[in-house]
Amino acid sequence: MQCVLLAAGYATRLYPLTENMPKALLKLGDKTILEMVTDKIDEVSDVENIYIVTNEKFYKQFEKWCESYKGPKKVKVINDHTTSNDNRLGAIGDLKYVIDTENINDEILVMASDNIFDFSLCDFVDMYRSKNADMICAHTIENKEDLHSMGVVELDGDGKVTSFEEKPKQPKSDLGVPPFYLYKRDTLPLIDTYLKEGNNPDAPGHFIPWLIGKNDVYAYVFDAVRIDIGTQESYYDACERPVSYTHLRAHETDSYLVCRLLLEKKKTTKKKKENSR
Repeated sequence: MQCVLLAAGYATRLYPLTENMPKALLKLGDKTILEMVTDKIDEVSDVENIYIVTNEKFYKQFEKWCESYKGPKKVKVINDHTTSNDNRLGAIGDLKYVIDTENINDEILVMASDNIFDFSLCDFVDMYRSKNADMICAHTIENKEDLHSMGVVELDGDGKVTSFEEKPKQPKSDLGVPPFYLYKRDTLPLIDTYLKEGNNPDAPGHFIPWLIGKNDVYAYVFDAVRIDIGTQESYYDACERPVSYTHLRAHETDSYLVCRLLLEKKKTTKKKKENSR
């Protein structure tokens, strides 16, 4: 099994924190987000290699991070040679780029590099083995408004995906789908077919509703902390939340202090606007 970590975005919603640093290398306590993710991957004995796909802007920073990686896996950084949001390949485009450049002909674990989580990837892989089918993850989303900005899935009694919609206006369930996927070797050619048909290459979840028309896809439903760090607010939340994988108080980091100041400024500006009405 190979693992592909998607890290080619430009994280403009987190500016200025990520103006000169990739989001995955922001720190939470004494660890980077990326280190927390690879710690989880290191627990999966099936995974042989980790491929981190990024862009021209952040390639060297990820290369430098690799020098400090002490885990048991082989890690390689792949430069997709894009330079901005205007010419980015998109998550599915990047996945195809890694498969082609590294000649991957194996089952793959595909993950975002900016989600921290407290469930075991080993359990995810175990269900994948038992079902012998492509897999996604899902969990109950408490804030129903969040369902409008993510993939939402319906399952049958056996955990098989019966419907999947990316960013629905009217969600059909409260099960959100975070960016964790397991694809069989035989599914890899379908990624090429999907893209050649002109389908959306951006969010990785766009592939799933197309795929369930071709293959059986199952969902591993977990009940654990999972934070998608995509905004200043979510990074602040991750710093504040007392989860098991934070080793130091995250508010000791410089990036947390900057983020807190930015959010306070936003709050003050909003209040001034409301008072001026």
